[in-house]
Amino acid sequence: MRKNSQIRIISGEFGGRLIDTPKTDTTQPMGDRERMAIFNRLRDELHGKRVLDAFAGSGAIGIEAISVGARTVDFMENNPQAARTIKANLKKLDIDYRGKVLKKPEGEYDIIFADPPYDNPQYALIEKLVDHLKIGGYFVLSHPADPAPPEIPTLSLLSDKKYAAAHIKIFQKH
Repeated sequence: MRKNSQIRIISGEFGGRLIDTPKTDTTQPMGDRERMAIFNRLRDELHGKRVLDAFAGSGAIGIEAISVGARTVDFMENNPQAARTIKANLKKLDIDYRGKVLKKPEGEYDIIFADPPYDNPQYALIEKLVDHLKIGGYFVLSHPADPAPPEIPTLSLLSDKKYAAAHIKIFQKH
């Protein structure tokens, strides 16, 4: 069990605010550089949208999405400590009415962020998440170099960037 630490929201309404990370070794927050690259690319696409933050951990990605204009975010997280941390972070920023913590996705989403643990990327679950993405929606996947994710025929690759150990791919559903 690691000590509780904090990470900062990098842009939008809550830019510069700190949120807590779970007191667990099973989650690893995405770095500032990676989040900044993703949100610089998708900022205009997020306004008013419904978002899923899969493997949410601290909720940083989903909170960043709310910060730059997402209407609502569902945070998919099965770790009880992480789920409590997300709820506390939403309450701390007074945006708990714009996000809810779930164990599985509900309905369709305009944008899905998937940042699974690199030691267990759960690619079978990633493929099922795509079924919850609207046509024309964006799917953002952070994954390790090995094993590489499977090809998903309904997605078109828009961007593929490498940041240290992270590979960030942005797809659009057709």
